[in-house]
Amino acid sequence: MPVSFDKVHDYMLSVTPRRDATLMAMEAHARRHGFPIIGPLVGRLLFQLATAISAKRVFELGSGYGYSGYWFSQALGERGRIVMTDGNPGNRLLAEKYFKKGRVRTKREFRVGDALEIIGDYDGPFDIILNDIDKHAYPQTIDLVAPRLRKGGLFITDNTIWSGRVYNRTRDKNTLGVIEFNRRMYADRRFFTTILPLRDGLTIGIRR
Repeated sequence: MPVSFDKVHDYMLSVTPRRDATLMAMEAHARRHGFPIIGPLVGRLLFQLATAISAKRVFELGSGYGYSGYWFSQALGERGRIVMTDGNPGNRLLAEKYFKKGRVRTKREFRVGDALEIIGDYDGPFDIILNDIDKHAYPQTIDLVAPRLRKGGLFITDNTIWSGRVYNRTRDKNTLGVIEFNRRMYADRRFFTTILPLRDGLTIGIRR
């Protein structure tokens, strides 16, 4: 009997515990404004992965208004540090509002601008780098991330199943960017890579 991915997703959401008040408010904001966020299924995984490798330094290529950064901060604690990036200054203000509401103690920096340029200001090494920028630019991230990620660190990229467009006949520039990114990640000997079919797909590469 074929499995319905949508039903699996709905089931997973149904058994996922409620989040704290700040995360719930951030999720409500996303629903009201149609803003794409990673959601609680991926958020919990980010928390688990950061905890599992005792992460203390995280860099985000694309942060929106801080939803993924908030999840990471719960794992990093007050001794950790996260650098968030986004092109919209309004998202920085929103992120700061939510981080203050949640009394987040993780050291944080939110840079407004092009994430691919901003990461050039940092040498690393980072424990985790999250990638969630414009999809057509995904292939450009690999060579920027590799030298800034510690051995055993994680390169996590969202939307790499891209609502199924990676395997259908759609070939717009964003879809082509995701397809090329996945191909390069599996071919790159600097990483050991796996795609997880969670929500819209996560490509996770561990730095060798």
